[in-house]
Amino acid sequence: MKAKSKVYKISIPSNISKIIEVEQFSEKIADLANFSEEDKDNLAIAVTEAVNNAIIHGNRYNESKKVFVTFYIIDRGVKVSVKDEGGGFDPDKIDNPLLPENLLKEHGRGIFILKSLMDEIEFKFSNTGTEILMTKYKTV
Repeated sequence: MKAKSKVYKISIPSNISKIIEVEQFSEKIADLANFSEEDKDNLAIAVTEAVNNAIIHGNRYNESKKVFVTFYIIDRGVKVSVKDEGGGFDPDKIDNPLLPENLLKEHGRGIFILKSLMDEIEFKFSNTGTEILMTKYKTV
């Protein structure tokens, strides 16, 4: 029989100053999931980066739009959903930040960071916003 995951939710207005609340919440979830310090840090960095992208690129700083973050503590780690109320984007059209012509650009590393810190990442697009689903497994 599969164990039921524990679910924790937080939502914030699209205001960069509110990201700290999500970061602290993420760290508490990592503690509940018995993550190592490194996994805890990686989860917090990835979640705050995803929320930052949702505020800037998804909701375009519109404080009447929210960012919804849901954490699922599962047997082997944590799954996270970050959803905005924006128009969406095509992740395949994002430039590779490691190419020489992109190294000095100010933007364009967010998705790369998410992919490097998390074990799984998936995007879902709809007319009501973009959702990023990420999974971080505990290291053994």
